[in-house]
Amino acid sequence: MNHCWKGRIVTNPEVLTRKPVIAGARISAELVLDCLASSWSVTEFIENYPHISQEDVLAALAFVAVGDIE
Repeated sequence: MNHCWKGRIVTNPEVLTRKPVIAGARISAELVLDCLASSWSVTEFIENYPHISQEDVLAALAFVAVGDIE
């Protein structure tokens, strides 16, 4: 699998208790997945979180597919 999420998905012990988040944001990969699983489209997600890009959403999905931040 392509690691296109590297650099976009990060952890920090001071941000969301080290949950994997979109770099520069307090948006977890888990939140992205939960919203999309609840029938949100990528466009709807970006409309609700305008500081997040489509590439960030796709990176979160790629990260969840891999499941390890290394």
